[in-house]
Amino acid sequence: MKKGIFIIGLFAMMFTSCDKVDNIYPPYTNTTDLDYSLYPNGGEQEYLANEWPTFTANTNTDRNIMIEDYTGHKCNNCPNAAVVAEALKDANPTRVFVSSVHASPEGLGSFQQVDATYTDDLTCAEGIEYGKHFGALEWTGSPFWGNPYGSVTRNSENTGYPVQAHNTWTSTTTTLMTANDLKVNIQAATNYFSSTRGLFLHTELEVLDANLTSDLYIVAQLIEDTLVGPQKMQDNSTNYTYVHHDIFRGCLDGRAFGQKLDAAHIDDAGKYHYNYSYKLPDQYDVTNMHLLIYVRDASTEEIYQVIKHNLE
Repeated sequence: MKKGIFIIGLFAMMFTSCDKVDNIYPPYTNTTDLDYSLYPNGGEQEYLANEWPTFTANTNTDRNIMIEDYTGHKCNNCPNAAVVAEALKDANPTRVFVSSVHASPEGLGSFQQVDATYTDDLTCAEGIEYGKHFGALEWTGSPFWGNPYGSVTRNSENTGYPVQAHNTWTSTTTTLMTANDLKVNIQAATNYFSSTRGLFLHTELEVLDANLTSDLYIVAQLIEDTLVGPQKMQDNSTNYTYVHHDIFRGCLDGRAFGQKLDAAHIDDAGKYHYNYSYKLPDQYDVTNMHLLIYVRDASTEEIYQVIKHNLE
């Protein structure tokens, strides 16, 4: 009789243990690639059990717009482009977001150089990659020959090039917002731990347009809200109290062009999940930072959706 009770109890323990493990791990992969040393309350098991988010249905119906402003603190015409970008963002605060990329067509140009007057390094490695990739020196026929220049969700405006001058940003933004052709939906959740400066980002992506046949990539950008520093103005004077906005500081995974949406990251409902861990560098104030998360088309470079997400 005691032997029978022992066997029943053993089976109960086995099934209870299996249920617990199944409930901890999400129904998709890439949980073990994260740096759980950034989680101050334990390791992987504890994080998965206590912090991992559950996404509800994404009810968003709006396509958001991302303005890329290729700029430089020694570029005297660049403040004019920044005014256009900030005006579009301010007029549409929930749908238009700005990434100010301090780079030129050659990557690091004279406009971005640091010296005794312009002491703030506003560049990053991924931004330099963008400048080279979209600039006329590498992209044959590209109109991006110098700063300021930019893009509106890298839409080509039927030109064949995903960049455009700042005097067309407003009209392109209006056209795209009016059309509101939402092809991809994105949700995100973050956990930030001040004691380790550890950031965990979790994303859920849903491809809504079955006609998208090109490879799609997710990109997670770190953006600094504002920074006061020198800027050359149109009259060639230096404004030492200029407010730089939405400075692109790099990608969480160091990949300028992101990670491919593939079968290894898809769940049973057909939604993609990508997760990131990142230690926020000491020079940044977490309250002055945010993320831009977007999905790009590898063939056309068009950004089909972008969302803004705060770190805390």
